[in-house]
Amino acid sequence: MVANSSFKQELLLREYGINVQNIVKYILTLPEKADRTRASYLLVNLMAKLNPSLREVQDSPQKLWNHLFVMSDGKLDIDSPYALSAMEYLNEKPLRMILPTRPPRYKHYGKNVEHLIQKAIEIEDPQEKEAAIIALGKLMKTLYKTYNRDNITDEIIVNNLKELSKGQLTIDLATVEANSLFESNARSNNTNYSNQNNQNNQRKKQQNNQNNQRKK
Repeated sequence: MVANSSFKQELLLREYGINVQNIVKYILTLPEKADRTRASYLLVNLMAKLNPSLREVQDSPQKLWNHLFVMSDGKLDIDSPYALSAMEYLNEKPLRMILPTRPPRYKHYGKNVEHLIQKAIEIEDPQEKEAAIIALGKLMKTLYKTYNRDNITDEIIVNNLKELSKGQLTIDLATVEANSLFESNARSNNTNYSNQNNQNNQRKKQQNNQNNQRKK
């Protein structure tokens, strides 16, 4: 089947060059099929060297033969190792791109931060959720500094986080400022803060156990 491949020929011409196209035209003039086949094998090997990035593509040998067939305008009659179809190659459609339907609330945070916030909302464990809030606060503060060189306060980050999560992710501002929780280099402070939380939780559990024993 002969395909109208002028557009694809122009693209492939830019990819392989005018010399390859001239060789294709020469192969079409060879009267013997065996000679055309032998010359086509040599040309495909040359095309592979001219386009080394194609080696990483799945079914790259077959694509090279399809390129050759397209450049011949579907007229190449040879003993090919693959079933060649110019129309099938020409009718390939690119994958549909999923574009965001709504821009991010804050451009300097982007959509990825909003996705992370949604994931943090779904966390049920209180300690894990608090750790996620702190990690988000660090990230948001870093992104804000990249976008705006003015001084950024923890209060802005806490309010933005609360707004983007619709009030579902909150943290005490005084605790954040006292322990520098939103500072990217404050690992030791975060560790101390986590240890304090664990100790407080253990104390609460002990007190609850003691109260339950007294009631019994």
